[in-house]
Amino acid sequence: MLYSLVEMNRVAMAPMRLAAKAGRAALLSPLNPMRQTEYGKSLAAFADVFESSTRYYGKPEWRIDTVRVNSAAVDVTPIVAWRSPWCNLLHFRKDADQLAAVRKPGSTPLPRMLIVAPLSGHYASLLRGTVEAFLPTHDVYITDWSDARMAPVWLGRFDLDDYIDHIRDMLTHIGGGAHVLGVCQPGPPVLAAISMMAEDDDPARPASMTFMGSPIDARRSPTVPNELAEERSFGWFEENMIHTVPAPYPGVLRRVYPGFVQLASFMNMNWGRHVDAQWKFFNHLIEGDGDNAGKHREFYDEYLSVLDLTEEFYLQTIQRVFQEHHLARGIYMYRGTRLVKPQAVRDVALMTVEGEKDDISGIGQTQAAHDLCVNIPDDMKADYIQPGVGHYGVFNGARFRTEIVPRVTQFTRRFMDVQAEVDARDAAAV
Repeated sequence: MLYSLVEMNRVAMAPMRLAAKAGRAALLSPLNPMRQTEYGKSLAAFADVFESSTRYYGKPEWRIDTVRVNSAAVDVTPIVAWRSPWCNLLHFRKDADQLAAVRKPGSTPLPRMLIVAPLSGHYASLLRGTVEAFLPTHDVYITDWSDARMAPVWLGRFDLDDYIDHIRDMLTHIGGGAHVLGVCQPGPPVLAAISMMAEDDDPARPASMTFMGSPIDARRSPTVPNELAEERSFGWFEENMIHTVPAPYPGVLRRVYPGFVQLASFMNMNWGRHVDAQWKFFNHLIEGDGDNAGKHREFYDEYLSVLDLTEEFYLQTIQRVFQEHHLARGIYMYRGTRLVKPQAVRDVALMTVEGEKDDISGIGQTQAAHDLCVNIPDDMKADYIQPGVGHYGVFNGARFRTEIVPRVTQFTRRFMDVQAEVDARDAAAV
């Protein structure tokens, strides 16, 4: 019933939202004498805040058209390189001729990087800043996960093991010697996928894997979400967090963890901060501060865009990652028949990045990957804690661009020889 009530409320609010939008346009019209008065500005600002707060936010656009390589602009085109009903593998392809013109003759190809975006309520475009930061130095791919409410029930299930299969399939498509960057939620399934690839001696396994703010072992430095998962029973999550998709969505009757529930949970963790942000936005509008108002819009247009997760994926993640800690305890059984062995990883370099003030994945949760991958040589490992940033700052923002990105880039460059060998072998085979 909750999902239907939310949709009914959205429909009921539509006339008021449209009226607020029309009122704002009228108040800001050059023909309106109230336009320059404090009263008129305040009314227009109120209408703007109301309209933006009650709007339905669809899937955001990437808005990445160019990247600067060696100070020159190079055109970028996002294309779907591989697809399934549950995910598109996006490749941010640079114009080959422009790229060749701005790079030194004989330069090695840019290292391929697969950014694994979290499937935890937001679209992959939340990592727009992450993609932009690595585009100048890497050939970037990203997982663009699908919204479960748009998946008809006849497509079947999508669970945590299916997620692992997708990671393997996408790495196989990209080719061996790539570099994987797992942001937040993907840490455990990505490590599981690479562990099995290593055990199978899969030629498509990556040269390096970097985990950022990931709950590899959620028992360490538990945060509020970790404690909630521990305190509540599995049955509580099953009863209170899972709802049925209503018509007219294509996924009607599919059982999901709705994105709006996840969004409400995140916002309640920092409710005062969000209220303060809306108040500042209101004042910026009155003052005519377009720059700060624009930054607010840009952030919340992305933050308020959410997708649904399938019931089975969400509940398995709660149980295996946050309640029973399967991977961290060495008991993760893929498909119930195969034990995942991180100790099988020997020739894939490992880097972990954490934020000092992360209130989602506490310090130590990501570092746990080093304790699990005991057979990776020490000179192929790196760990970094970024001072002064929270969870979001681990993969976006000024400190991410100036302090984290250079370290990750330096780390991947150390293992480019692996990719060069793979490229030479592929070229010889052709």
